[in-house]
Amino acid sequence: MAGHEPQLNETFAAELRKSLRGDQLSASPADLRSHATDQGPVTDYHEPAVVVWAESIADVQAVVRAAAAHNVPLVARGAGTGVSGGAHATAGSVVLELTRMNTILEINAEDEIARVEPGVINGDLNDAVAEHGLMFAPDPASYKISTIGGNIATNAGGLRCAKYGVTRDAVLALDVVLADGSLIHTGHRTFKGVAGYDLTSLFVGSEGTLGIVVGATVRLKYLPAIVRTLAVFFPDVQSAAAGVLALGAARVQPCILELLDGQALRELDFRNGSNLSQRGNALLLIQFDGLAAEQEETLAAAALSESGGNVSREDPAEAQRLVDLRRNNRGLDMDAENRVGEDVAVPRSQLVHYITALEEMAVRHGVNLQVIAHAGDGNLHPTFSVPGMDAISIKALNDALDESIDKALELGGTITGEHGIGQYKLRWLPLEQAEQVLELQRNIKALFDPQGILNPGKAIPPATS
Repeated sequence: MAGHEPQLNETFAAELRKSLRGDQLSASPADLRSHATDQGPVTDYHEPAVVVWAESIADVQAVVRAAAAHNVPLVARGAGTGVSGGAHATAGSVVLELTRMNTILEINAEDEIARVEPGVINGDLNDAVAEHGLMFAPDPASYKISTIGGNIATNAGGLRCAKYGVTRDAVLALDVVLADGSLIHTGHRTFKGVAGYDLTSLFVGSEGTLGIVVGATVRLKYLPAIVRTLAVFFPDVQSAAAGVLALGAARVQPCILELLDGQALRELDFRNGSNLSQRGNALLLIQFDGLAAEQEETLAAAALSESGGNVSREDPAEAQRLVDLRRNNRGLDMDAENRVGEDVAVPRSQLVHYITALEEMAVRHGVNLQVIAHAGDGNLHPTFSVPGMDAISIKALNDALDESIDKALELGGTITGEHGIGQYKLRWLPLEQAEQVLELQRNIKALFDPQGILNPGKAIPPATS
């Protein structure tokens, strides 16, 4: 436990002090404790030996070079909003926090790009580019506090993924400090570019295991002038999931298409004083944007009415309230030992089958379940919980989690849609990827980080002997 953690190497510490000010370093118990974990489940708790706040690329390079020289593990961190343990500290590690590198370096409205440091908050970038009629499309639920660097590290998604894709689809170029402290630039300022291997995409989603992102050029989208929102309530969650396919058959393209089951609606009501559960046992929250939004809304309303939905066209204020409620219904509580929110994705054609299977396994294992989903791209967040902390309850919770992963894979899905592997999901990755594929990734890791100092124990499981 924390009291038995390896102490900070004094030679290494002295080297850090040569390059950094005193207020950029801390080994205080409070700072070590607050930087030990992100918001993911903790399977192997360690506090770092020291926390470092970088304020420039030169700072990052100095820390990485010192870590390489003394073989010290290095965990890069943004706001710590990840939920898979990708920013958990490891034994004897330095946690390198990048939140002070928070400058928007450039906004080019004509080229529709922005250049940012990694500590820029997603919501702040959107506020800045909105003045130019633009937006940064990736919008994780934590967008008001999560950093662009963290979004890149996890390839974060969000509500608008249904139309605009995930973070990787918005990243054009990166500045990266490698494990030896050298700085490289990947990618381009242009929307198209196929020169060489796509190293930019490789770094996105690599969770700080291949290099440390210190700058990004991101693509911007037009801020829509017209937005229309539908709240469509159904008698059961299976009917709502079937409504997703009905929208596809109607050939409309929502920018937001979210599904909430009855238990999720009841929890929202309990926390916020709303009355959503009185309007139905499941909700499809749908938003269209752009010049065709009104036409698409009309087509969607007709298709979902035919599918048994109770369609309500929401005014802008109510629409914003509903979207905010949806964004905030995960992350109110950190995942705990008796409550875990999952992140799987299945083909959209399997949504009904998967949700039905989740309900059946929850009953069989005796655990509580609520389901929310970015239904537009088949990414579900089922949350399992048990009331107690006794061994029987925890076993039931873990059995349900394991079975939910197995079922998602059986239906052609994946173990993580947007949260990443981190530390928590390492045990399940071999179920999805063959050993040959895992070994290729280990070899890539070894090429970029031969000492294995960058975020060890994350993203890729070690080889089994």
